[in-house]
Amino acid sequence: MSAFLHHFLYDFRTGLRDKSLLLMNYLFPLGFYILMGLLMTGLNPTFAPTMIPAMILVAMMACTLLGLPNPVVESREAGIFRSFKINGVPALSIITIPILSSLVHILLVSIIITFTAIPLFKAGAPVHWGYFVLILFLTAFTFASLGMLIGVISPNSRSIVLFSQSFFLPSMILGGLMIPSNMLPPALYRISLLLPTSYAMNAWRGLAFDMAPTFDPRWALLILLASGLIAYFLAVYLFSWDSKNKQRGHNPLLGLLTLVPYILGVIFLVS
Repeated sequence: MSAFLHHFLYDFRTGLRDKSLLLMNYLFPLGFYILMGLLMTGLNPTFAPTMIPAMILVAMMACTLLGLPNPVVESREAGIFRSFKINGVPALSIITIPILSSLVHILLVSIIITFTAIPLFKAGAPVHWGYFVLILFLTAFTFASLGMLIGVISPNSRSIVLFSQSFFLPSMILGGLMIPSNMLPPALYRISLLLPTSYAMNAWRGLAFDMAPTFDPRWALLILLASGLIAYFLAVYLFSWDSKNKQRGHNPLLGLLTLVPYILGVIFLVS
């Protein structure tokens, strides 16, 4: 237990000391939050009521999709994981600790956004704080597991950009952050249901902010949980200690299974 805690604290401090991780974990999401607060609240009246969850989602994606996978690939290529194996560090710890440290970084940024957006930008405050926190942690776990899975299945840094941006950019445009999902054309709305942000925003709107959800927010929670668990266990199953000696039979295409809950959402939640 002491070794696990020491490893966790080391990983957490790395997220503060490493310049690229500091950028993704704090500087980029907070800078984007200030920019959107100054710009979007004046241009789009529908943005302020859901500004807090939207900006928290940007912070989550920056921390997990853009910041989390690269250290995994770098450590594998540098042989760090191989030395961990020699010293008895289990793969489960290597997968779990970055996810936990990402959750802490996300929590800190979320606190800053939540308690400054209301007085500074007249953002809508959560009505039900319990649901707000529950959805925050559930969504953060889902994105952190997805980010770890991307790091595990990516053969190099170039692949990380492709995989991460395939979620990040569509989520920014179609995920309900800037424009409510119910305002999208039907075809784009169906595509948006392949993105975790659409379910997180729907859950926050319906359960935490007492706004009209597009569909039953309880389904959104279930789909987020299912996707997060699938991504987490796939990351453990597909984990490779060494980039040169991959285990046989562990096809990285299995990572696509994490999309199954969202595909089911497209099929059953679109009336």
